[in-house]
Amino acid sequence: MPDQNRNLKWQNIALMGFVMVWGFGNVVNNFANQGLTVVFSWIFMIALYFVPYTLMVGELGSAFKDSQGGVSAWIRSTTTPMLAFMAGWTYWVVHVPYLAQKPQTLLIALSWAISPSGELATVLKELNPMILQGMVLLIFLVFLYISTKGVKVLKVIGNVAGTSMFVMSLLFIALGLAAPAITGHVETPNITLHSFVPKFDFTYLTTLSMLVFAVGGCEKIAPYVNNTKNPSKNFPKGMLVLAGMVAVCALLGSIAMGMIFNANDIPKDLMMNGQYYAFQLLGDHYGVGSLFVIIYALANTAAQLSALVFSIDAPLRVLLGEADDNFIPKGLSKTNKNGVLVNGYIMTAVLVSILIIVPALGIGNTNELFNWLLKLNSVVMPMRYLWVFLAYMGLKKAIGKFDTEYKFIKNPKIGFLVGLWCFGFTAFACIMGMFPTDVPAFSSEWIFRVGLNVMTPIVLMGIGLILPFIAKRTNKNQSISK
Repeated sequence: MPDQNRNLKWQNIALMGFVMVWGFGNVVNNFANQGLTVVFSWIFMIALYFVPYTLMVGELGSAFKDSQGGVSAWIRSTTTPMLAFMAGWTYWVVHVPYLAQKPQTLLIALSWAISPSGELATVLKELNPMILQGMVLLIFLVFLYISTKGVKVLKVIGNVAGTSMFVMSLLFIALGLAAPAITGHVETPNITLHSFVPKFDFTYLTTLSMLVFAVGGCEKIAPYVNNTKNPSKNFPKGMLVLAGMVAVCALLGSIAMGMIFNANDIPKDLMMNGQYYAFQLLGDHYGVGSLFVIIYALANTAAQLSALVFSIDAPLRVLLGEADDNFIPKGLSKTNKNGVLVNGYIMTAVLVSILIIVPALGIGNTNELFNWLLKLNSVVMPMRYLWVFLAYMGLKKAIGKFDTEYKFIKNPKIGFLVGLWCFGFTAFACIMGMFPTDVPAFSSEWIFRVGLNVMTPIVLMGIGLILPFIAKRTNKNQSISK
């Protein structure tokens, strides 16, 4: 690549990667899972998982500079076309649980924006799950329709909202750490070094998937490795700074949470409403009332609107935009006059609608339903990271086949083992995340949740395995008819 096109510095790489990876919800959700022991977990995750993950992405981006960083393209180059299709399918299908919960988070954000004292949020929390999910389904279908019309304005709003939420996250850390100086005490009593060390039992292992979910997604930065000045030096430097930024936000944010919430008595709805409770408490500490809650709720409402619409359309285009006729039925790639993948939208609507309604039949508490969907996302979403590590292992096995300007690990055997470690840890975390610990083991609700957690990824991936057989029959018939 000509030097004039290499205009990114390590600072640019770090900031771009941070926006793609991190959010304030990562701090709240993992604190709700682990309390102050999450500090140890963040150190472990960042040092032994996130840092190698980001540097593998840099090497893969350098090796496949013409693929625009697509994971399915990496898999196609290092394994087989069938696995490449499954990688693309996984990237799309993991967004189904994400889309099933997005309208919930939108409703919650809007309720706090309208009623910053939390009355509307309380109404939502106590609502019958079937009524709530009916509202969620309606919102999803409305925005599914809107996304067929083009929503560039919403995407712009989302970018602005994302930036403002990042600023609010940093503001929370600063104000949260300073709050004890004003109040004269911290909410978590008797904090010692032991307070940060987790108990390595079954319950702890079930929380790992949420940590993996929090730090994933840096493969989106891969296409920019070849736009970086002196990539062999500046790209890994940017990735390491990214890891440092995530570490600072995760560690300080978790400590700040422990100062304004009692880590020994965490509210049961902290995942659902914790972000707003946090800013509500800060507003009380600093005498500004509901100001912080309103600003954060408005920013989050705009961000959720944009994320909902963007996540309906963009992953589907990745899957069907350059569909391989050997694996995907041509009918799914049909577009209308607006260029919308109509049959793909119908497939999305069916799968998401099922995942919105079915859980409400067996989970009788709205807060528990919200938490379950969030934890399901932490089980399903990291499945797409598995393909990154598989591609890296394939790259290390293909010694000398691909030219890379940047190498994370030069020794192919050691590199393969590091990729295998990240692959194995991700798979283990996803499996452990399937087991709920907030209801009695082997109770009817426990069995229902575990069944949904196990069957959801199996069914979603199984549909992907069926599509090539459908494509083989329908595409052949279409060719004969022509």
